[in-house]
Order: sequence, then structure tokens, then C-alpha cells
Amino acid sequence: MVRVMASGVFDIIHTGHISYLEQAKAAGDELVVVVACDSTVRKRKHEPITPETMRCRIVSALKPVDVAIIGKDTGDFFSTLNDVKPDIIMLGYDQTFDEKDLESQLREKGFDTKVMRATECSDDLNGTRRIVAKIIESSKKVQQ
Repeated sequence: MVRVMASGVFDIIHTGHISYLEQAKAAGDELVVVVACDSTVRKRKHEPITPETMRCRIVSALKPVDVAIIGKDTGDFFSTLNDVKPDIIMLGYDQTFDEKDLESQLREKGFDTKVMRATECSDDLNGTRRIVAKIIESSKKVQQ
């Protein structure tokens, strides 16, 4: 059995997320999704729109997902890897990891894990920030 791990914020589920998770699931037999905890989202991106427990519940209900867990607050990526033990890590098209760098770090830590990258979804609203921007824009038009 090939276990694939995907990770992300998954703040407002959109077609980009669905495409990413479908690609991750297609790469193996079991898909484990690590949903970023609220403190990690705050440190790296923005204030989360929905709390981590809600995001994890939503992600766990998606068809490609076998298991969804909330990431650790430790900031130690390798600790999560010890728990999940993935054969493959599927990166999102816009995640900032360099595949070769990450594979090298994994080898140094004793992991025999392949790193792959999903391709971008072609839909117009394939990102949370794009959706939020469109909502704000629409709201301004209604208020005028």
C-alpha cells in the first residue's frame, strides 16, 4: 500500500484544493491530509477564516481523502512525517518547498519518501485569496 501525504490550510475549499487532493490520491492507495493548525496559519500566511477543527472536518469529508489530521503546533515538519509515514509527499502547485531540497532533507533524516508536485487547476477561482478578493470586490459593488 502506497501512502500519500498532502498538506495545506484548506481555509475555503475550492476547485484548486479538489484538484490537488485528487492528484494526491491518484499517486497512491491511501491519502492522509495534514490540515495546518491555526497557529501555523497565523505564522506563515494570515488569520484563518475558519478554525482548524472545522477545516479538518470539511477536508475529511472530501471524497479523495482517507484520513485528515490537524498538523502539530511544534513547527517540526519531520515530527508529523514520523506519525504519518508517507511513501509520497504531494506538494501543492503553489507551495514554496523545493522538491529536490525537500527530498535531500528527507534522506538526511532517514526518510525514503518521494516528493511530487501537483499541477495547477485551470479554474479562475482556484485559490482562497482569489475567492476572498472577489467577495470583497462584489461587496463593494453592492454597497455603491
